Amino acid sequence: MTAPVALTIAGSDSGGGAGIQADLKTFEAHGVYGTSVLTLVTAQNTCGVRGAWPLPPGQVAAQLEAVLDDFPVAAVKTGALGNADLMRVVAAGLRGRGLPLVVDPVMLAKGGDPLLAPDALEALLEELFPLATLITPNVPEWTALQAAGASEALPLLLKGGHAPGETVVDTLRAGPHPLTLTAPRQYTRHTHGTGCTLSAAIAAHLARGLTLPAAVGEAHLYVQRALRAAPGLGAGHGPLGHREAGQPSAAVRPAPHPA
Repeated sequence: MTAPVALTIAGSDSGGGAGIQADLKTFEAHGVYGTSVLTLVTAQNTCGVRGAWPLPPGQVAAQLEAVLDDFPVAAVKTGALGNADLMRVVAAGLRGRGLPLVVDPVMLAKGGDPLLAPDALEALLEELFPLATLITPNVPEWTALQAAGASEALPLLLKGGHAPGETVVDTLRAGPHPLTLTAPRQYTRHTHGTGCTLSAAIAAHLARGLTLPAAVGEAHLYVQRALRAAPGLGAGHGPLGHREAGQPSAAVRPAPHPA
């Protein structure tokens, strides 16, 4: 038997903690073969983004076509897409294929550096969101998306890490009854790439055949383990321990419950 195949369409993080690099590490940790389409190149480390350069749309389209022509992709996730032109190219390449799609609407890097052009919000809402199985914004991203006209009816995992409190609460709104997933807040500076890792883990589980609620629950637990396994690298927001988190801990696994 061959491993299930997942595809990440995202930017490169030269520090290896987020973007394409984090997604591929996450796929590997879940026993899923990872393919990739690179959308932009960044010069960054744990302290911040020093530059970001989107690839030409034709190059992105060619990568996407090459992967989908040859690999049995079972699920897709998108991360930083950079600008409206790239969003349109990605949407055109995925439209009509019926693949589970997790959209992480990456707008800012962990340190606050912008990764999305101002003209891209409209394309995100009109081109990519209609194809999404799930959208995974954090609270600031969801606030910006709502201001731009995002609908409350979107299949949504609202990440609560930015909200204050001792407990982090994520809310899944993708069915008749919302589900909440909670975890004790881990006070650590090593949180770079948590959003990328979560959405990649969801895509990996969808590729393995899990239902959406089950995939979200498993991914939520994986990120908690990855935070605890962080290697302690860098002077800023350090990366997670993707490989080390691949095997569930002996801790009790809390199940999602109705909100």
